Amino acid sequence: MATANKKNLFKADFEIHASIKMLYPYIDSASGLSEWFADNVTISPEKIFTFTWENESHKAVLAAHRTNHYAKFQYLPESKEDETDPPYFELRLEVNELTQTTFLKVTDYSDFDDMEELQDLWEGLVENLKKVVGG
Repeated sequence: MATANKKNLFKADFEIHASIKMLYPYIDSASGLSEWFADNVTISPEKIFTFTWENESHKAVLAAHRTNHYAKFQYLPESKEDETDPPYFELRLEVNELTQTTFLKVTDYSDFDDMEELQDLWEGLVENLKKVVGG
């Protein structure tokens, strides 16, 4: 009996010691994302981002963004189900007003079903980002 891949919503917050203005270019641009998020990130003239990990590419569009606040990337459909329920990830920057601490809030909506492994993956990615920005 075949069952459709059910998508899961993963959310996590990561503290980063860097300003939002410094971090934002790393979450919304191909060059910034390629420094920490994927092995390579390119953007076509049609504004389609291609994320490459270990020679496997995934295409996405910047579905929504607000400068110095967030960027949401929606993957292009790879199946019928994706057309009606597209996978995406969102990277949101927020500052705690009391402590002036910057947080990267990650939302990952995909058919990845091992939440512990996904947590480890994002922790590793954010560690890469911290090394790049010195935070």
